[in-house]
Amino acid sequence: MSTLASDTAMVMAAGMGKRMRPLTASQPKPMVRVAGKPLIDHALDRLADAGVKRAVVNVHYLANSLEAHLMARAAPKVIISDERAELLETGGGLIKAREHLPETFFCLNADNIWLDGPRNAFSDLSRRWDPERMDALLLVVSHARAANFNGPGDFYMDPHGKLSRRMPGRIAPFIFTGIQLISQRLLRDAPEGKFSTNILWNRAIEEGRLYGVSFTGQWFEVGTPQAIGPTEDALKRG
Repeated sequence: MSTLASDTAMVMAAGMGKRMRPLTASQPKPMVRVAGKPLIDHALDRLADAGVKRAVVNVHYLANSLEAHLMARAAPKVIISDERAELLETGGGLIKAREHLPETFFCLNADNIWLDGPRNAFSDLSRRWDPERMDALLLVVSHARAANFNGPGDFYMDPHGKLSRRMPGRIAPFIFTGIQLISQRLLRDAPEGKFSTNILWNRAIEEGRLYGVSFTGQWFEVGTPQAIGPTEDALKRG
């Protein structure tokens, strides 16, 4: 196993899961089962397999059931970032959890499912990480490796890995997987309350400090009930 850039990950699990209705009417989206286990266990198991020791998980919608499930897990060690009082979006969620996060940390969405390529996703990010040049390093995937996805893409990437935004009315070759490696520098001078990480990314792009790594595995968007069946079929095939 290659050396990881961090032993800690932030897992984004506080969203309302509206696109996953009606399955989220009585359970939070991270508890929706795919291939026999909750979505969040797919993410946490991958973290544990890679050697990540701590996971800071934010909770909001139907938080009690999610928290009870997380507390019963053995690894990684889970720390709850409680957003019951107010849903803070991705950027606000990071700031709320900041005291639990080291100088460098992984961040991923709780509904992520993927099959690794030659190396696991966290090793890929760690191998490319350069804190002198980067505020954040995003794991991005080509359209060919993104199952259940039919959007126009998110980013262009130059030969050095530097990211820029998709231009309006164009297709971008790379999609953000929801997995990234972040420096605390990205979080400096952040807005108050709820806000999107996009605000911090935009500043990093302007400063030339947002980078990407092209994922060598297969990534699945599991945003709606209709995506579950095809994802389960693909996972069975391995």
